[in-house]
This record gives sequence, C-alpha cells and structure tokens, in this order.
Amino acid sequence: MKKVIFLVDMLSFYASVEKAEHPELQDKPLVVSGDPERRSGIILAACPLAKKAGVETAEALWQAKAKCPGAVIVRPRMEHYIKVSAQITTILEQFTDLVEVYSIDEQFMDITGSQSLFGNPHTIAKQVQEAIMEDTGVYARVGIAPNKILAKIACDNFAKKNAAGIFELNETNMKEKMWALPVGKLHGVGSRMERHLQRMGIEDIGQLANFPLGILRKRWGVNGELLWQSANGADPSPVSPDTHTQQKAVGHHMTLPRDYQTFEEVKVILLELSEEVARRTRAEKSRGNTVSVGIRGADLAFPTGFHRQMKLHTATNFGMDIYHAAVKLFCTYWDGTPVRSVGVTLSQLQPDNPQQLNLFDFSLKKERLSQAMDEIHKRYGPAALVRAASLSAAGQAYIRAEKIGGHYK
Repeated sequence: MKKVIFLVDMLSFYASVEKAEHPELQDKPLVVSGDPERRSGIILAACPLAKKAGVETAEALWQAKAKCPGAVIVRPRMEHYIKVSAQITTILEQFTDLVEVYSIDEQFMDITGSQSLFGNPHTIAKQVQEAIMEDTGVYARVGIAPNKILAKIACDNFAKKNAAGIFELNETNMKEKMWALPVGKLHGVGSRMERHLQRMGIEDIGQLANFPLGILRKRWGVNGELLWQSANGADPSPVSPDTHTQQKAVGHHMTLPRDYQTFEEVKVILLELSEEVARRTRAEKSRGNTVSVGIRGADLAFPTGFHRQMKLHTATNFGMDIYHAAVKLFCTYWDGTPVRSVGVTLSQLQPDNPQQLNLFDFSLKKERLSQAMDEIHKRYGPAALVRAASLSAAGQAYIRAEKIGGHYK
C-alpha cells in the first residue's frame, strides 16, 4: 500500500484561536502582536481580513497599523495557544497513532493504515477539518502526498489557496504543479540559497530537479543532493511521533528591552540564560559538552555580533559552568558595540547518568544544589529563586518568568 501523508496547517493560528473565543470579532481585522514598549511589537499572526488590508506576519506593529488602522490588536497568550495545539494533536490521534508535531500550528499525519476505517484520503482530510473546527473553532488546511516534503509543498502552495483547503500532490501531477513553482518555494531553500541557485540559472523547481546532480553534490555536498531529491519529490523520512523527544541542544535567546552598552549589563543576561538552559537540560535528564553564545548588535542596518562556541572539559547541566564559559566567549569575541539580543545554548547532549566524576569539580555538591533549586522552582515558580544580579536594572528574570517563548503566557 502506498504511503499517504498529511500536513495539517492551521489558518493564522493565533488569530484564529482569538476569533474562535471572541465571536464578536469575527468580522473585524485582528492581529496578534507583542509589546512595542519592550521591542517585541512584531505581528505574530494576522487574520485573513487583516492580511487582505496588507498586513504581513513578522512586520512591525506600527507598519500594520498604518496599513489597517481599524485592526483589533491582541496580546499573545502563548500558554493558551500551546494548549490548543496539544488539543489538536489529540484530535488527529483519533485518526492515526502516527502524528508528528512539526510546529505549534503544523502537524504531520500518516493515514496509510487508516483508510480502511475512515475512507479515502480526501474523505479523511475533510473529517479532520471538521473535527478541528468543531472542537476548537480553528480552520485547518491539509496537504496530501506520499511523503512529508510533498505534503508540505502541497499545503503551503496549493491547499492554502483553494476553497476546500485540501490539495493532493503526487507523482501524477508533481511535474505540472510543483515543478512550475519558483525554486524559492521548495522547502529547505532559503533566500540565500535561492540567490545561489538563480545565479546558476535555476529559476524554478523543475530546473533544479533536472540539474546535473554531480554539480550540486560537488558544490554543496549532502545538502546539494537533498535539495535535488526534494525537487524530485523524494523524501524517505517517516512520520515519527517522538521526533522532538530527543533534543540535540537546549538554548534560550532573548531580545533585550533596550540596547545594553556594558559588559556588566550583558553578563546579567548571560547568567539568567545560563540558568534557564541548565534547568531545562536537567529536566531532560541530560548534560552537555559544548556552550555556544550568540550576540546581535543594535545597528540593524550594519549588522554586528558573533556566534561562537567552546567545548567544556566535562559534560555539565550546572548553570554556573555554562555561565563561566558564556562569559569567556563574550569577552573574547565582543567588539564593544551595543548589544540588542543574546542567546546561550548547551549542545552535544548526553544522558546524565552514569556520570564520570571529577575530583576537582565538586560534582555531587553541584548536583545537590541544582536539585534543591529545581524543587523550589517546581513548587513556587521560576521567579521564586533568582540570582542577586537579576535584581539589578539589567535583570530580566522576573519578566521572563511571565513568558513562554519570549511572549506573555
């Protein structure tokens, strides 16, 4: 039996959730945006009415207001959106046990074995749409294909643009439909890669699919071959429910509420982010060997900053170990210009048990301290116990405790 894969995508997810819970806003343009006072005034979602007025996702709130003065502006409720996303996953699992969360508003389904129970792919897609609408009030679009890459392309380029919100892409119509798309529409081709391909005379996906593989492989190695395979509709990756359960890295990033000018200010953020990374790593029952720091400068017109990493002597999940490495990286590579955003990541994760003890590392003492801190945070919240540095003007720990993914819960 041939594989049948769905990509289920929620229309303007955050905005749709807000409209579903506020029927009085159904006929009004609505945007979900962060707080411009804290430099997070970016459009996270816009309903179709707002998009029709020209509002685009990821543009500044002031730009959206200029295009659509009558737009209703709603602050994001990330915790609630995550709950609705999990609710949608539960709905999809009524049709198949092979559901893979791709993002908060996109999920893959393998319904190959479900057809004898629920009907043909288009019938199941319609049932999925109806079930999500009935339970959440959110409209879903469905891309149907024999693999994940084609399902993604089917949804993004065709299902989103037809009245039914459903489109099937396979070997019978791939050359007619997909190959005619600009090469930038191929999943995995970003703006930079698109420019490279265009300079090689590759304008559409069909040209990439028929381009000599050897040249692509010679220029980009494995990535070149993957692009060629994708253009030819090949993708062997399965729909895996546990895809995101085994993390390769744990990181936190934040855009600062103002430009930080001094090392004394930035090191407070490095400490807070290091503690958050350590806490999440311990929750995953892991330790990491490599610390990375990413810094972006304040001048967006002339980008500055760096992204550097260093390997630790021993794997760790202790905040101060991560912090000391992060400070060393920052002091080595910072050019002294104002800082707009900071990120800290711990990678090369491994299970935290068994552990190689180090006589000079006080590992057991660190572990007991970490366990005590985690218990306090679990019982009383992430802001119940913070470093003294977080009480300074540069500290953001209390504000971050009110957020998920950089946005208010």
